[in-house]
Amino acid sequence: TVICIAVWAINIGHFNDPVHGGSWFRGAIYYFKIAVALAVAAIPEGLPAVITTCLALGTRRMAKKNAIVRSLPSVETLGCTSVICSDKTGTLTTNQMSVCRMFIFNKATGKDIQIDQFEITGSTYEPKGDIIFEGAKYNCTDRSGLVELAECAALCNDSALDYNETKKVFEKVGEATETALTVLVEKMNVFNTNKSQLSPHEQAMASNTVIRQKYRKDFTLEFSRDRKSMSTYVTPTAQGASGGQNPKMFVKGAPESVIERCTHVRCGTEKVPMTASLKQEILKLVHLYGTGGDTLRCLALGTIDDPVQKADMNLEDATKFIKYETNITFVGVVGMLDPPREQVHEAITRCRAAGIRVIMITGDNKNTAEAICRRIGLFKESEETYGLAFSGREFDDLSPEDQSDACRSAKMFARVDPAHKSKIVEYLQSHGEITAMTGDGVNDAPALKKAEIGIAMGSGTAVAKSASEMVLADDNFSSIVSAVEEGRAIYNNMKQFIRYLISSNIGEVVCIFLTAALGLPESLIPVQLLWVNLVTDGLPATALGFNPPDLDIMDRPPRNPKEALITPWLFFRYMAIGTYVGFAVVWSATWWTMDAANGPKLSYWQLKNHFKCRAGGKDWEDIDCDVFEDPHPMTMALSVLVTIEMLNALNSLSENQSLIKMPPWTNKYLLYAIALSMSLHMMILYIPMFNTVFHICPLTLQEWFAVIKISIPVLLLDETLKFIARRYVDKTEEGNILHGVLSLGILWIAYGAVIMYSPIFQSWEGFTHHSIGNTTTYTSTHHHRNLDL
Repeated sequence: TVICIAVWAINIGHFNDPVHGGSWFRGAIYYFKIAVALAVAAIPEGLPAVITTCLALGTRRMAKKNAIVRSLPSVETLGCTSVICSDKTGTLTTNQMSVCRMFIFNKATGKDIQIDQFEITGSTYEPKGDIIFEGAKYNCTDRSGLVELAECAALCNDSALDYNETKKVFEKVGEATETALTVLVEKMNVFNTNKSQLSPHEQAMASNTVIRQKYRKDFTLEFSRDRKSMSTYVTPTAQGASGGQNPKMFVKGAPESVIERCTHVRCGTEKVPMTASLKQEILKLVHLYGTGGDTLRCLALGTIDDPVQKADMNLEDATKFIKYETNITFVGVVGMLDPPREQVHEAITRCRAAGIRVIMITGDNKNTAEAICRRIGLFKESEETYGLAFSGREFDDLSPEDQSDACRSAKMFARVDPAHKSKIVEYLQSHGEITAMTGDGVNDAPALKKAEIGIAMGSGTAVAKSASEMVLADDNFSSIVSAVEEGRAIYNNMKQFIRYLISSNIGEVVCIFLTAALGLPESLIPVQLLWVNLVTDGLPATALGFNPPDLDIMDRPPRNPKEALITPWLFFRYMAIGTYVGFAVVWSATWWTMDAANGPKLSYWQLKNHFKCRAGGKDWEDIDCDVFEDPHPMTMALSVLVTIEMLNALNSLSENQSLIKMPPWTNKYLLYAIALSMSLHMMILYIPMFNTVFHICPLTLQEWFAVIKISIPVLLLDETLKFIARRYVDKTEEGNILHGVLSLGILWIAYGAVIMYSPIFQSWEGFTHHSIGNTTTYTSTHHHRNLDL
């Protein structure tokens, strides 16, 4: 606004010039129109539409990478992410659970403790595999302890196995952990069910169906994180069920939690009292399973032979469930394998390079979680985890100050519940971290809502999804990292097309201001500026949304969300490019009037005092004043502006990377957009009906050659600024400075070769000849005259 008013005010002395017919009012209106043109030039009209389009394109690309964005503003926030808090199961691991080991007691008399361990073949949901004991295939029917373990696994279970006819694979219906137990029951086949004549659909649940027919499931005490277990109350319905006809409860849960409530141990058909030494043996083996090479997730299975009567249970109060799950007889432990996803190790390495801390949050025990962390690269093999890994109980025992400090350095939290997640997010935010939190359950919703980026699993609940900003269709951690990379790329692309549009608009402002301040004829009029801003510029700006990520985008630390979009250095770059654009546009119009072969060859003084032409005088003899209405200067100016802005779009492929490293064809959509924009410009130049509207005319080949040579330096100028940015501002360029210098040298030499055979830059010599000295050469369209000043 200030500049527009200034442009109008500095020309008040010209309001009564003869060119305005001596009317002060007409002069005021004329310069008001110039001020309006300046306002049009200063506003990037296409910016809102381009930003929206860029965000939409970004979300589309994310969706192709299985990251579905529910909130457009979160796309930009992703690029600031400094901490990713990820669940383990299904996100860092495959969630293809399979039981690969189990153990039961054979003897437990005094110091004579004998534990039998079994291995299970097969690592998918296919219900085929063998039970291996001491290196040989074993028939589970021969061991009553295994029969009871199978009954517990089948009945303390709400999952099922299904056969997908289309994919020809077996799939889980329910939780992965419970499905692994369902598959185990099929492999154990404790009642020797004949499956040879069964279809795949029938084979999926054959052994489980036999067991479930022997018992009636009365109700289930659902799993809760406080007691870390679940149980079912069953009543035998037929002979053959182990334990007679009395009701019983089957319990499964975290070993350390279930074992604390065990009073006996099952040894064959007998049960012996649980002792401290037996607990120690069980927990020792559980620890070995959890920290071994397979890093197994363990579940303890048990039976309550004499449960509380149904009538005495309050099933409405979940806090009392733990009282009903007491006096448990330990049956056995199963160890489940959930291998890490193949891409996770590389994704964590990329996060580390990008300055992003990854925290694994899991409900598994601490030892198993630490072993998984070592396998995926969160911890090194021999790294000490003190101060880096905490269980939920250890975290709760800390003071608020120590909890806050723990969150500064922690890489893993085990045995946590949703309340811990919310607290962890709060502490991370208090340290200024931008946190992405994953979750899939109803109880995870508060933490997802509290985090800057809540990420729900595609297999999660509707509540979790509604509380999140992003949904992972494939539940894969690497998709989060890809989304962060895309978020950074989108922000960079937004900066690039904002830079492109603003530097172009600065050039238009400089052009209008120069012509007004120097008293030169108009180079551009409002309708031309609107055409450029809305049509010609809009296409490349939109195409910049397809820019590929910078080569080093994941080698930089996260962006500070408080960082200004336009830093002082970027503002300098805007001004440098914009100033050149403005001078080049004015220069092109002036060049045609003063030095073009088919131009009028006026002097600079005549050009500057063009408004006095109509008044006549010796300075204007043999000058046709209609020359100032010739559309050629405006056409040159408009063509230079369009061409420079197309080249400036190429500059905007990357903020700091050279065009040599990121050549134009890395974004083919930008090349298409530039071609279309130039085609539209040719259309208004060479179709007569548009000539009148835009006050322009066709250009000759020589004039186009001049346009190109005036425009090309914008590439060289920006390459120089990029080199300075890489080397001295951002300091991201490593190695020998010679590479950057040679690249710049090649570009400048190439430009010098282009202009060697053209007289265009002799216009400066002509300009000096016309403007300095005691004589000035005035040129009409037809001949030259020398007049003494």
